Amino acid sequence: MFEIRAMTAADHDVVMPMVQAFYQSPAVDHDTDPAVLERTFRDAVDPAEPLLRGMLLVEDGQAVGYAYLTECYSGEVGGRCVFFEEMYFTPACRGKGYGTAVFRWVKEQYPNYPRIRLEVTDVNEGAIRLYQRLGFQFLDYRQMVLEGDLQA
Repeated sequence: MFEIRAMTAADHDVVMPMVQAFYQSPAVDHDTDPAVLERTFRDAVDPAEPLLRGMLLVEDGQAVGYAYLTECYSGEVGGRCVFFEEMYFTPACRGKGYGTAVFRWVKEQYPNYPRIRLEVTDVNEGAIRLYQRLGFQFLDYRQMVLEGDLQA
């Protein structure tokens, strides 16, 4: 049986190896400081952090994945959006319909949010197939980030 539950601090030793696997996979195209990944886990399980929600994905009582969700506002849709910061399943649990179950769960949890948004690398073909089958469409934006100070 598949279930989704809130992540807790007690899940650290189960979640962090999956986080490491995610960050060493083709789903991520840059290096990330391990200290940042630890801080993200702590924030995801902290009820005082309103912007990040950690979910543990469980099959028959065993953790088989995790998801980090955050919220934002989009002027394009005039409302709040749920943003999948990360979603990972162990290889043995891919292709079982659990990804679809997670997205259905999110729609139930956030019924008045007009958009779900996520990022995907071009080489993550299995994820792209799932997302497109569920109705996700590519936006033709190129994402840019600024880390640190502005340059003159």
